[in-house]
Amino acid sequence: MTKQKQQLNKNILKHIISSKEKGKKLLAILIDPDKLKFGKIPSTIVKINPEKVAFIFVGGSTVDLGVTNLCICEIRKYTNIPIVLFPGDYTQLTNEADGVLFLSLLSGRNPEYLIEQQIKSVAFLKKSTLEIIPAGYILIDGGVETAVQRVSNTSPISQLNIEEIIDTAIAGQYLGKQLIYLEAGSGATEPVSQKIIKMASENVSIPLIVGGGIRTKKQLENAYKNGADLVVIGTAFEENIELLKEI
Repeated sequence: MTKQKQQLNKNILKHIISSKEKGKKLLAILIDPDKLKFGKIPSTIVKINPEKVAFIFVGGSTVDLGVTNLCICEIRKYTNIPIVLFPGDYTQLTNEADGVLFLSLLSGRNPEYLIEQQIKSVAFLKKSTLEIIPAGYILIDGGVETAVQRVSNTSPISQLNIEEIIDTAIAGQYLGKQLIYLEAGSGATEPVSQKIIKMASENVSIPLIVGGGIRTKKQLENAYKNGADLVVIGTAFEENIELLKEI
């Protein structure tokens, strides 16, 4: 592990919490190794302005074995932005990243994604240099069937069922999660509503991540205004890599 990485290790969550306390809003770009062609990594990554983007998240619902590792190694050549794994399963883990969102799919009831995948990852993580960040992942209906639904065999929570969403977020905090991630899903046509973000922010004290369906500056501003501490943009950046200039 390099000296730079040693200094970064254990600081990702600290930075998110510190930013929340200061009222500083953060942005992450999600790179799905299953969607971004290897040859396009250089031209894509150089478009990510480190003055605007705090983290690069890397992961997807279905990624072939070893591809995540190769993707991150290539990304490293073009940026010093901290890389955080956003894994669809334990096979996507790699020490080439700086940290990992240790996700539990709280909105579903499939034990495979509540605890089984986490157990399968332990053998790797015990020897890992990754900063492990416990996060409660709540999938919310974004208007389309997502890969997360298909892979996890779970259903999202309706945006009309605000009480269940908020109670799930609070339960995640009670369970000791360090982050709550409200996710409308990749390619969502409806982002998480402003009301849901606002109520979640008012009911949990830990940092709130919001992703899925955010494609415009206005939507980004609305998420921040209503309490999102970190917003994740994936599909919108894939479709328009000049997006960061607009926001």
